Amino acid sequence: MKTSDFDYALPPEFIAQTPIEPRDHSRLMILDRNNGSLKHHRFFEIIDYLRAGDVLILNNSRVIPARLSARKVDGGSRLEVLLLRRLCPNIWETLVRPANRVSIGTKIEIANDSVTGDKPGLPVTAKAIGSNEGGEQVLSFSDETRLLELGQIPLPPYIQIPLLNPERYQTVYAQVAGSIAAPTAGLHFTPELMTKIEKKGVRCLSVTLHIGLDTFRPVRVENPIEHPIHQEYGIISQEVAEELAQAKTEGRRIICVGTTTVRLVEAAAQASSPARVAPFAGWVSLLIVPGHRFHIVDAMITNFHLPRSTTLMLTTAFAGRDLIHQAYQEAITQQYRFYSFGDAMLIF
Repeated sequence: MKTSDFDYALPPEFIAQTPIEPRDHSRLMILDRNNGSLKHHRFFEIIDYLRAGDVLILNNSRVIPARLSARKVDGGSRLEVLLLRRLCPNIWETLVRPANRVSIGTKIEIANDSVTGDKPGLPVTAKAIGSNEGGEQVLSFSDETRLLELGQIPLPPYIQIPLLNPERYQTVYAQVAGSIAAPTAGLHFTPELMTKIEKKGVRCLSVTLHIGLDTFRPVRVENPIEHPIHQEYGIISQEVAEELAQAKTEGRRIICVGTTTVRLVEAAAQASSPARVAPFAGWVSLLIVPGHRFHIVDAMITNFHLPRSTTLMLTTAFAGRDLIHQAYQEAITQQYRFYSFGDAMLIF
């Protein structure tokens, strides 16, 4: 297995720059692993493939305003700071651009013009106190609460058109702040569709996995298992763990919305018993590639992923290389929309 096995050519015009309205009118490809068939639908028709007793697992993480405008206190050079993850109160792992302008001890002021209008009060300052091998800077901030007031929602680098409504990059069920990217498979759901799904007898359960930088980073090593995947913090409550265990015992399908929920429940299963999920709260660094044995997930909903990405590797591990290759070629032929604001697939 090589990273190049997960490469493909995508015409740039197929990268979705704006979301479809309404959310549930995006396209949906149905992949049947048993017979290898592909079918084309609209996302709201997913209800026809769900049945009473199914368990739908949702990632309720909410994207934080993690992109900040800043300047060096000494010299005033402009910087951009991306919050990656909170290490402890007021201490964050960040990505600073240009990176060569910041070293240990550099003092930074977060600009009040990070969003439209001025924010009153003392400026938020930061000091570089460390760095990591991947080029991330550890910053100590003077006021963490106001820090998030000054930020903007970070969009993926391949989206070039500004988003007029930042809430459109949140799922309708987002609750727990902590991600720097949306769990994009969930962007297709509307409140009305969620109501119809629940009325059909599908149990909707929420877990939390705060998405980090790795979702945008291509794998650069030839052997995927050598890729240094970033840790992401995840939570599965006692109640959800018990319901998942009961569903597995009763033979009911567990359907994950997005690769993030797949990683979380599979990591939790590895940390407890392969046949069930125990309550979980901790860092997740599970890299799923072909050859992984799935213990919990019976079906998954996901978008079309970047080449050479860990998300594409996970999807390939679940559906099989031949079926995913066929699906992606069909999606290009049928002019599906790709990536965060793109179309979706249901794999069962």
